[in-house]
Amino acid sequence: MDFSSFDSQALLDQLMFYLTTYGIQLLVAILVFIVGKWIARKLSNGLKRIMLKSNAEETLCTFIGNITYFGLLAAVVIAALDQAGVNVTSFMAVLGAAGLAVGLALKDSLSNFACGVMLIMMRFFKKGDFIEAGGVMGTVKAVKIFNTDLNTPDNKLISIPNSAILGGAITNFSAEPTRRVDLVMGIGYDDDLKKAKALLVKIVNEHPLVLKDPAPQVELSELADSSVNFVVRPWCKTGDYWRVFFDVTEQVKLTFDAEGISIPYPQQDVHMYEEKKQ
Repeated sequence: MDFSSFDSQALLDQLMFYLTTYGIQLLVAILVFIVGKWIARKLSNGLKRIMLKSNAEETLCTFIGNITYFGLLAAVVIAALDQAGVNVTSFMAVLGAAGLAVGLALKDSLSNFACGVMLIMMRFFKKGDFIEAGGVMGTVKAVKIFNTDLNTPDNKLISIPNSAILGGAITNFSAEPTRRVDLVMGIGYDDDLKKAKALLVKIVNEHPLVLKDPAPQVELSELADSSVNFVVRPWCKTGDYWRVFFDVTEQVKLTFDAEGISIPYPQQDVHMYEEKKQ
């Protein structure tokens, strides 16, 4: 190669031309992206704060805020590409075709997104509610675009696809202000039936967290194989459910022991006959 004909000045001029022409465009595009992303975050957070001040549900506010942020971020990316000299029209056409293919490939994710919108709009539950959905029980931490986060009673975080929640039964244990505690208490066949019932009525009526209205219910429900069973059904505030459940169960055991009433366990009577010899 003949380096004598190599024009370093022409190369330098050409390099400077590209730097001044496209370098500035690139810097402007990067600046547009950074500033636009910051504005998108501020606008989405501002919208969330406005909705919270208007007493909208926190779950709905978070969901709308996330949707707004990602929508604005997509517009910022397109604007940055335009500043960088990319033919946005052609890019959008290619992006549309690619979006169709990606949409078909990610149909499950799109289904989760649509189900997330439905969960928010239908208001089956809100943040802080204790629910059973998708085969899992826990407290709602957040409803996100594609999944819902639950905290289990033993403090595990479980993310459930929104489609799995909407596609099955949803039990909201926190929806109503009061709940009924359902207990079954058994006594022996030889025990005093009326005395046992009177003790059960006294236990639930004296508990400070048991509501007077609706009145607690204590009724004989079953003559079982090994016991005579009562249903004990006190009402309480939803937040007091487990405290009442544990307290009443413990107090029944202590009271029955003190009053000489047995709590039988499953048993069978075996009768043996001597076979007469012929």
